[in-house]
Amino acid sequence: MKTSWRSASLVASAAAVLALTTACGQDSPPAASQNVGATAAPGDYGSIGSGTAGTAGGTATGQPSAPSASSPSNPAGKLSVSTAEKVGKVVTDSLGLTLYRFDQDTAEPPKTNCDGDCAKTWPPVPADDAEAGEGIDKALLGTVTRADGTKQLTVGGWPAYRYAKDVNAGDVKGQGVGGKWYALAPDGKKAQGGAGGGAEAVQAGLSTRNDAKLGEIVVDKNGMTVYRFKKDEAWPKPVSNCTGACLEKWPLVEPVDFNDTKGIQKKGYMIFDRTDGKGEQQTINCSPIYTFAGDKAPGDTNGQGVGGTWYAVRPDGKLVGASE
Repeated sequence: MKTSWRSASLVASAAAVLALTTACGQDSPPAASQNVGATAAPGDYGSIGSGTAGTAGGTATGQPSAPSASSPSNPAGKLSVSTAEKVGKVVTDSLGLTLYRFDQDTAEPPKTNCDGDCAKTWPPVPADDAEAGEGIDKALLGTVTRADGTKQLTVGGWPAYRYAKDVNAGDVKGQGVGGKWYALAPDGKKAQGGAGGGAEAVQAGLSTRNDAKLGEIVVDKNGMTVYRFKKDEAWPKPVSNCTGACLEKWPLVEPVDFNDTKGIQKKGYMIFDRTDGKGEQQTINCSPIYTFAGDKAPGDTNGQGVGGTWYAVRPDGKLVGASE
């Protein structure tokens, strides 16, 4: 069995945990932290912005609206490739609706992490009846079984979704939403030219940038600002108090191998297991870190100071503009 890059990355991260746990006051890797409930305003998953709007090339003026993308029963039909303004080549279904991928899913192996309210805003594309049309490599099409037992289409291993706000053929309103959602390119990668800086932009998993107002702050692989929640705990072990709907507004940062960081403090750089079924989360100086769904593009810092509890993060894990 071929070992995926993600598996290798997590193995390296686990080794880093063993080396760094003493920084969090423990002699052994921390046990799964207890979550005591969300205390941040949950927000509405479907109201975090419409991303980059555009129209696929070749769409006729006055074309009638396609059937609602929010209907999970819509078959994919024959897939094709369209060219969307500012986004590039994207995969579309038989109705001309754009297909998307979610950064918090995985492709090796395929796994979907969009359920509940998320799946209402981002309806999974059924695998039944999906077939490769012109410009689509049949070998890249596959399926993944969701928690409810249904089969979802995958492209290049990535689970495929539609966006509920895309109502016309050629719409790409979901591009860049929350810094996590991107149109699918024909090879399964992120489509070019979106709010995330293009397809698979060459940038460290976590790095820093100099913000004009906040100074040096941590950003993720898409250039999106990273935040901490003051009601979380770091000592003697990481505890996240943002769960449920809170995580829809403040998505957790998944494990990033330290070798894939730039400018980040190594002491206390570790991952921990959540107890709400959301898997592992990255920390800096043992503090859980997140992004903000209200940030629409790299450089946004709309989450700074929200509720007096959410703040951008320094390279050493300290809060920006707030005391510990």
